[in-house]
Amino acid sequence: MRVIILGCSRIGAGLARRLSSAGHTVTVIDPSAASLAHLPAGFHGRTLVGDVLDRRVLGEAAIEHQDALAAVTPSDEVNVVAARLARLVFHVPRVVARVYNPRAAVIYQRLGIQTVCTTTWGINRIAELLSYSELEPVASLGSDVDLLEVAVPPLLVGRPVSALASPGEIQVVAISRNGRTFLPQPGTRFEAGDLLHLVVLAAATDHLVAMLRH
Repeated sequence: MRVIILGCSRIGAGLARRLSSAGHTVTVIDPSAASLAHLPAGFHGRTLVGDVLDRRVLGEAAIEHQDALAAVTPSDEVNVVAARLARLVFHVPRVVARVYNPRAAVIYQRLGIQTVCTTTWGINRIAELLSYSELEPVASLGSDVDLLEVAVPPLLVGRPVSALASPGEIQVVAISRNGRTFLPQPGTRFEAGDLLHLVVLAAATDHLVAMLRH
């Protein structure tokens, strides 16, 4: 995959390192040559110094031939403008903009711009770390949905998967049992030792805890 990263802060540099080490072709653009020093030693991608919104610079990076673009400059406005430019003008298939303002992130998503709001993610993650929970978070799917793992409680053994479902809030998407993981049917019954994989609306976590306990 060919990727352009706009902005070479620590996040931009870390993203460039990860994608490059995974075998992707990476081009990093930043207005400051000093910022490019954040890139790790031995980085094999391409670097360009220039305005990330300058069409000449983007043309030099061959943006029209890229598979993806990540806008991770310190400015929400620059990231969103760059993302829209990449999608609407240069037709880059995959575009993501990093933003800080949660309210703006919602608006941008309605405009069809895929965003990652580090503020919202950070708030949710810190709250998880500070709060006791019998649930094990595996990943956050956006800012409102979590993927969780939990050992089946004794009271649910023998009950069907449908007993732990709440439409639009909680769904058991997989069960790990005896060394294998499978996709259950609503009538599949829980067995002792099951590890449940659930998709849960963040606002419904307390509801899930209550269901597991009762």
